[in-house]
Amino acid sequence: QVQFVESGGGLVQPGGSLRLSCAVSGSLYNMGWFRQAPGKQRELVAGITVFGSTNYADSVKGRFTISRDNAKNTAYLQMNSLKSEDTAVYYCNYRIPTPYWGRGTQVIVSS
Repeated sequence: QVQFVESGGGLVQPGGSLRLSCAVSGSLYNMGWFRQAPGKQRELVAGITVFGSTNYADSVKGRFTISRDNAKNTAYLQMNSLKSEDTAVYYCNYRIPTPYWGRGTQVIVSS
């Protein structure tokens, strides 16, 4: 079964930046970054197709950038101008998610 291993989270001040990485045990297909804040449902924040087309949730548009490196089987999420409401556990999966979620990486935006 495919495995997703997320990394790169941490504590950052508002306005700061983080770059998340997602190592995939199998091939990269259409990929997605998701997040789940405390008490909320998991939501899609960014997606990227095998052709490189991207889409973003309105809440992160203009601040987050999703990318991929097929040779490394890795997807990335560059997050700039972070806000407190971006605090969540971030996960990657295929754009149409498999049941095989990783542990995620915690992002805390706080002063």
